[in-house]
Amino acid sequence: MPLLGLLPRRAWAALLSQLLRPPCASCTGAVRCQSQGTRDLSPQHMVVREKILDLVISCFKRHGAKGMDTPAFELKETLTEKYGEDSGLMYDLKDQGGELLSLRYDLTVPFARYLAMNKVKKMKRYHVGKVWRRESPSIVQGRYREFCQCDFDIAGQFDPMIPDAECLKIICEILSGLQLGDFFIKVNDRRIVDGMFAACGVPESKFRAICSSIDKLDKMAWKDVRHEMVAKKGLAPEVADRIGDYVQCHGGVSLVEQMFQDPRLSQNKQALEGLEDLKLLFEYLTLFGIAEKISFDLSLARGLDYYTGVIYEAVLLQTPTQAGEEPLNVGSVAAGGRYDGLVGMFDPKGHKVPCVGLSIGVERIFYIVEQRMKTKGEKVRTTETQVFVATPQKNFLQERLKLITELWDAGIKAEMLYKNNPKLLTQLHYCESTGIPLVVIIGEQELKEGIIKIRSVASREEVAIKRENLVAEIQKRLSES
Repeated sequence: MPLLGLLPRRAWAALLSQLLRPPCASCTGAVRCQSQGTRDLSPQHMVVREKILDLVISCFKRHGAKGMDTPAFELKETLTEKYGEDSGLMYDLKDQGGELLSLRYDLTVPFARYLAMNKVKKMKRYHVGKVWRRESPSIVQGRYREFCQCDFDIAGQFDPMIPDAECLKIICEILSGLQLGDFFIKVNDRRIVDGMFAACGVPESKFRAICSSIDKLDKMAWKDVRHEMVAKKGLAPEVADRIGDYVQCHGGVSLVEQMFQDPRLSQNKQALEGLEDLKLLFEYLTLFGIAEKISFDLSLARGLDYYTGVIYEAVLLQTPTQAGEEPLNVGSVAAGGRYDGLVGMFDPKGHKVPCVGLSIGVERIFYIVEQRMKTKGEKVRTTETQVFVATPQKNFLQERLKLITELWDAGIKAEMLYKNNPKLLTQLHYCESTGIPLVVIIGEQELKEGIIKIRSVASREEVAIKRENLVAEIQKRLSES
């Protein structure tokens, strides 16, 4: 019996309306949307994304990095206790026969595992890949549960702050190249953060928990962060207030000098080590010509547990918008830092490999570029086809196939319609709608005279050339365009 016969008409109508109702505001029709916090990328999206990734990767290669990849999932024990409070955001996979696995949360921990497992002591690498986090997605701010990360890391024992300064230089090159608007990079040091906590009276057992709270200052007001530290994490109110005095400080190298004289921090050995390194870092940043983009910011904490030294985070001052529109708020667009102890956690003998790296927030950058293109009404060409092979005649499929084969074999990007007898107007309309710049036309007359017509789609001008000169003429035109 069909399903309709099993239900009263009213119940069937109610069920049908539930089935057809879109499960979220972005869905239409009866097709259910994908998992919350994920997205499909259309051909238009992919063109924009590939351009962004090409710029990022070319910068990484310019600085001597090698590409690498790691599995999308790791043993759960590899990832646990590396992310502090954020460990609860990992996606665990169902046990399929004895191994407890989790999807990778970032690209840094798998890189550290790779270095230890393969006994690599020195490496400069880049890695582009997807990661997964079970946090509340905010599509408006370009935040997803599945997203792409672009990482650059320098592993090995080197003189202080030279690799760290290069990482900051790379961030500046990428953000300047993407032309997203003005930006600055907040810099701090985990030793200064811990020294500040000790000087303010935070129990050492609470360092990481309080650090995680301070890391939320870019999303929450100080009074809310203070409430979390006092009410939820048991910190004494007067200790929280002392921290509050520090986290409001930000400036350049002059603030670093000022902190050397601070009555509390100057008594802490860890903090002094961090300040010495920051002073040296600013010297190198000045030589790189980017010191004006860097702000020493005591509110920067970076909540991940594995950071041990310099930490940094790039923030856009504003994104390009039209007059009268609210600026887009997407948070940080790049971040990173030094993690000298992470590799040793995977080495049986605890051998350490000092590392420093950065991660570019591709999803947030993509969101900004996408919104800017919508505002300006920019169109994206989704193919790279250079030449279209057309005919005004019927029964000319064989000649078109010969012609397009000649073009393909010469390395020219070419297309044709998959019809035996397409109309010429249909073929020309296709070229105009997809942005193909050139059309080669062959018909009875052209075949008889041993010529081919080349048509410019933009100007609609046509010229006849000898068939044997076709490839050379097209290559010449393409090189001039």
